Amino acid sequence: MMNDTAIRVHNLGKQYQIGGPQERYKTLRDTLTDLATSPWRRLRSAWRGERSKSERHAIWALKDISFEIPRGEAVGIIGRNGAGKSTLLKVLSRITEPTEGRAELHGRVGTLLEVGTGFHPELTGRENIYFNGAILGMRRAEIDRKFDEIVAFAEVERFIDTPVKHYSSGMYMRLAFAVAAHLDPEILIVDEVLAVGDAQFQKKCLGKMEDVAKQGRTVLFVSHNMAAVRTLCPEAILLNSGRIEISGPSDQVIAQYLASSAEDLSTSVALPRSGPEVPGEATCLRFHTTSGQPQAEFRLGEPWRIGLEFELRKPLDQVIAGVGLMTIDSIPVITYWSRPKDLSAGRYSVEFTCDIPLAACDLQFAVGLTTHQRPFYYVQGIGHVSISEIAQGEQPVRASGAGLLQSAQRCEIVPIG
Repeated sequence: MMNDTAIRVHNLGKQYQIGGPQERYKTLRDTLTDLATSPWRRLRSAWRGERSKSERHAIWALKDISFEIPRGEAVGIIGRNGAGKSTLLKVLSRITEPTEGRAELHGRVGTLLEVGTGFHPELTGRENIYFNGAILGMRRAEIDRKFDEIVAFAEVERFIDTPVKHYSSGMYMRLAFAVAAHLDPEILIVDEVLAVGDAQFQKKCLGKMEDVAKQGRTVLFVSHNMAAVRTLCPEAILLNSGRIEISGPSDQVIAQYLASSAEDLSTSVALPRSGPEVPGEATCLRFHTTSGQPQAEFRLGEPWRIGLEFELRKPLDQVIAGVGLMTIDSIPVITYWSRPKDLSAGRYSVEFTCDIPLAACDLQFAVGLTTHQRPFYYVQGIGHVSISEIAQGEQPVRASGAGLLQSAQRCEIVPIG
């Protein structure tokens, strides 16, 4: 009889050691001495109520995690940065072992945790499809059947016999995602692999994820895009500080997540880092008043500012930095862009002034970097600003789903330091 449960997790916990002193190299005599004396040290510490050295420098990334997912269900995993989402997926994918508890997965598992894992820069796109497909568990006959579909999805037909070290970052990511997404597993585990890439690529990949979910496969999907979670996943789990805060229908879980996020506004947000193959990345988003006071809650009718910091690993021409504003449930409002500029490798910043009238709302942000109008970095669903009231006499502009409004503002990029 086939098991109707695809994933079963019981009292799962994962502990990491952080910030402790590095142990010196031990000789054989040191090791034997430690073995002989450690029982007495543990008894003495227990008697005095002292914590061991490892406990003093430990953090629980996951603790007491228990849930079951029926076969054929799509479940979203949401939570703030550092909540334990990626750690949970790595444990379920057998990339890292749990410190305590257990996880059972019934069925063939495909993972999309890091796009491009297993690609070799010296091999061609064609060779990497077979190489990466084999790593992901695909038989050669299966890759042969799916080869044309993978190449068409990635849109790299002209360059399929070119070594991938010559690919742009966008081509590299499209091909890597296409191979992984066409694995056809019974259980698909998807991290926020789409955090870096252009908007069109993200939309296409989310469409593929939706197809996978509709085909009745079990899907675990981590994302900061609440609209995507709501669309793809009828059920969701909210993680907070490594523990499950709530699980249930997506609308209910997302509502609690947004409510808790509104209570914790931050004036500075560290942005997700990109891979070394990407020529640059945004590093920080800051919010403050026009006088420079850090702030994340503003009164409508009074302008406020958004500061974006980024760094380039190599010189790039016609670089444009952009910040998009959207509602907390991912409805686009407006986008600000910098003037294009030729830049050398280094750290830069750009500042935008938000002076448009809006309805009282909570906002999140999307950040993009382009060169010659080709995106090389894109992340959305980050940051949180609250607009609490409307100034007298102002007519609010309500967000619509018609698309981003293009701002006429063109700010200058300036070097940092």
